[in-house]
Amino acid sequence: MDDTYLLTGFIFLMAACFVVPLASRFRLGSVLGYLAAGILIGPHGIGLIDNPDKIMHFAEFGVVMMLFMIGLELEPVTLWRLRRSIVGLGGLQVLLTSAAFTGIGVAIGYDWRESLVVGMALALSSTALVLQMLQEKGLMQTNAGEASFAVLLFQDIAVIPILIVVPLLAVAGVEASSTHAGPLDSLPGWAQALVVTAVIAAIIAGGRYLSRHLFYFIAKANLREVFTATSLALVVGITLLMQLVGVSPALGAFIAGLVLANSEYKHTIETDIEPFKGLLLGLFFISVGMGMDFGLFAQDTFGVLKAVLVLVVVKMAVLFALGRLFALHGAQKALFTFALAQGGEFAFVLFQYAVASQVLMPEHAGFMTLVVALSMALTPFLMLLNDRFIQPCFMSLLPAPDYDAVPDEGSTVILAGYGRFGQIIGRFLRGQGVAVTILEKDPDQIKQLRKFGSRAFFGDASRLDLLHSAGAARAKLLVVAIDDADKCLEIVRMAKREFPNLTVYARARNRSHAYELHKAGVDYFHREMFDSALTMAQEAMKFMGASAHDMRIKAKRFRKHDEQTLRTSFAFFEREPELIDFARQRLQEMERILQQDVVQSPEAVGEAKA
Repeated sequence: MDDTYLLTGFIFLMAACFVVPLASRFRLGSVLGYLAAGILIGPHGIGLIDNPDKIMHFAEFGVVMMLFMIGLELEPVTLWRLRRSIVGLGGLQVLLTSAAFTGIGVAIGYDWRESLVVGMALALSSTALVLQMLQEKGLMQTNAGEASFAVLLFQDIAVIPILIVVPLLAVAGVEASSTHAGPLDSLPGWAQALVVTAVIAAIIAGGRYLSRHLFYFIAKANLREVFTATSLALVVGITLLMQLVGVSPALGAFIAGLVLANSEYKHTIETDIEPFKGLLLGLFFISVGMGMDFGLFAQDTFGVLKAVLVLVVVKMAVLFALGRLFALHGAQKALFTFALAQGGEFAFVLFQYAVASQVLMPEHAGFMTLVVALSMALTPFLMLLNDRFIQPCFMSLLPAPDYDAVPDEGSTVILAGYGRFGQIIGRFLRGQGVAVTILEKDPDQIKQLRKFGSRAFFGDASRLDLLHSAGAARAKLLVVAIDDADKCLEIVRMAKREFPNLTVYARARNRSHAYELHKAGVDYFHREMFDSALTMAQEAMKFMGASAHDMRIKAKRFRKHDEQTLRTSFAFFEREPELIDFARQRLQEMERILQQDVVQSPEAVGEAKA
């Protein structure tokens, strides 16, 4: 093997290993990290690699695999269920944004074909970037999050017809690139169309009727590497077949993925291909970064920045109008507008494809690639602007939540939070006749509780006036069972400060949260996963052949030792060296205790029964 290829591969991997985690650390996303890595090692950076075009031809296979995965994830049933929001909101966004940018391009003197290709490419947003940010912020389940997902899903699907349209826009008299040319070029147009239709039909039929038997046969061999090789061979074979008939490989890959979406081997195929897709797609973005000409930015800084501004403003205007049309209000409309206002990774694919198809001039593609990359880099800052300044404006205009008026019924226990943890506490106490006032801020949960006749009130237990009205001054016990660790601490601190005679129990997420609750003065805490995890550990040991009697006793010893260790560690919890030494000592001690034989004495038997 040529040492040059090994060195190139090493440079790519090391650049990705250093730059991408750094970008993720600052919540800029992996796509921007790969782009930055490419810029760093490329000819316009430190110049470790000076021929990005050769890498690009190989890396484009990552895009094909991504489209295969998109098809694999889109079950026909899911597409049908989401058809209105996807086709309506997503379709209008792509059409209106494409039309707007096409009009701008024509108005400033560019050819309508180039303008249309650039307009379609700029209509797409960054699926990887937007979904990552929404997931990190916990906004996927909001109206804006669902609307953004619908638009991104339609954009991913729209790439397929766009890839078909681009070669048709090639300037008359100019021979298209041979990237996707094949032996059918000599056939008449109707014959070519017939062959392409037959090939696509064969892919659909093979995926629906033959793939099941093929993967069953491979699975029977019980060799994971053979199954992985088969999955990769499927994608490579479809790519070669589509190239042979002169059609974009992306189309065949997407159709094959869509056909296999209902296969019983779908998840195994996804698992096998995902690492290769991620690496190749990362390689593609690195090669895009290598090809970004920052000499253009130096030559025409004002022009590049103006183009970025036009891109963001036009997309925000279209998104804002559509948000209003589809009944997104206030803060949700603002989030939807800011989240999707950038260009997307598929724009890089389309620009490269348009150049190969002789539709877009290379210098124009380089300029627009730089503009899209800068708009993506701007997105985290747009989201920060929305969080810091836009969202508070909308929130200040909203009235305070219309919480229930909680009557003081003389309950001895107030239970804050009635989710998975709080339900068990509430049912156990009320089953024994204990009067419990339940406070829950999830209106859906309240609605469900009242269907079954439970006395629960919609309210935020962190509000002092609500605790007063619920009778915290006369109650014996406040149980804080909410899953938000910060909010739990806030309630505990307020309750201990305002109601010194009220005993407070709290749900602890982990050892660090337990320490914070201890500092806040909580009377009792319990770690939420401790019991279930310890129970499963006992069952695992019983499955391994251990005595059920012995495991009950050892689990009790483990619980006692762990709780004593945790409470003792609070004295120096913030002094890490001491905490580490203490933890090591106690771990060795716990191992000795658990490895001791259980003495079959009457006391031990009584302990086990207890």
